[in-house]
Amino acid sequence: MGLVRRALTSRPVVGLAGGAALLALSACGTPQGADKDPKADPSEAAASTSATAKADPTTPVADPAHAVAPPGPFDGKQYGDDLLLVSQDSLSEDDLATITGVTVRGKKGVAAYTQLSYGQFSVENKLFNIAAVDPGDYRRFTGNGSATFQEQWDRIAGGEVAIPKTLEKDLVPDSEGYLAVDEEKIHIGALFPGGVDGVDAVVNTKWGQALGLPEDNAVLINTGLSSPQVVRKKIENAFGKDRFSISALDIVAQSGIDPGTYQQAIPVGAFSDAVGVFRYTPIGGGRIAPDPAWVKAHIVTEVVPILGSVTCNKYLMPQLKAALAEIVTSKLADKIHPGEYAGCYYPRFIAGSTQLSNHSFGLALDLNVPGNQRGTVGQMDRVVVAIFKKWGFAWGGDWAYTDPMHFELARIVNPG
Repeated sequence: MGLVRRALTSRPVVGLAGGAALLALSACGTPQGADKDPKADPSEAAASTSATAKADPTTPVADPAHAVAPPGPFDGKQYGDDLLLVSQDSLSEDDLATITGVTVRGKKGVAAYTQLSYGQFSVENKLFNIAAVDPGDYRRFTGNGSATFQEQWDRIAGGEVAIPKTLEKDLVPDSEGYLAVDEEKIHIGALFPGGVDGVDAVVNTKWGQALGLPEDNAVLINTGLSSPQVVRKKIENAFGKDRFSISALDIVAQSGIDPGTYQQAIPVGAFSDAVGVFRYTPIGGGRIAPDPAWVKAHIVTEVVPILGSVTCNKYLMPQLKAALAEIVTSKLADKIHPGEYAGCYYPRFIAGSTQLSNHSFGLALDLNVPGNQRGTVGQMDRVVVAIFKKWGFAWGGDWAYTDPMHFELARIVNPG
């Protein structure tokens, strides 16, 4: 059979080695490719698999436009995932050399590393982490069950996305098996166990470029025999605590977040202009403390029709005002109840989780709360909903697990 483009057939998930699972492609054959050495020595650059995959009838490729060369058979070399360092911009060669050259008691503090492009995307008011990786290199840091799951890495190289089995219900694909990442759709090729904590979706470097992820702005680090906390401290001493977000992944695995440490979100797509880089620190009780400079630059309090004074992201305000003004002129103002408005900007994690919502950025608002609880059809007037959609908002009533009180910015619309 020849190459398969986007017309893929969704089939039942089947079990594979290590408990991993795969969504089957409508193609046959076994991917072939040259294996490569990992970055076991930080001074040595690993070979890249970012070259465009050639049309080979023996290699199943889901999306040739976003394919890279397949990684080839796994050679068994594996490393632990101890630290994840994220910068808002691409790391310079000097920065990388300083990070990977850290020593602890005269020995290398970084035993192995791999670079990735890292950011966040939003699905149903939850922010998820996405990494664009070199499949052959990154697999070495993902644990035995995932690293040895050959078809997963071939699928990623072929232009598909892999997600953890644990997020199967959160990252809901459409009827054809595609995951919406901003305005792009990427076919889900694999569901995997384990993986790297702090990474919710994995794509190849071609997709990273298409999504606008900052290129090579993150480093996944194995500290070998050195303490991850000591290595992190050394890096912070070299650059300052606020230069990078550095998470200890053993702590993330236990609690979902590294408490008290500087964090940053780098949304892709429609939110990139409205959010930029969102810096914050978890402070306990589900709360976060955003960088005051970010708040000053993005959050404003203004008077809008119907609701009166609201505090939201300044990029949201023109569209919110336009939507509410049209609701007024359509004589539907009585369909929105100011006394049941539950706010727009509140910086905290989603209740019971360590995930940010779009409320953290001031890009969502909750209306008519009592009659529009989660999991219900809700009582929101559907003409009001249509007006909000016209002005660039998504409605929570359309979600798999409905949230009909919720409206969030989905695209930028210029009111003129």
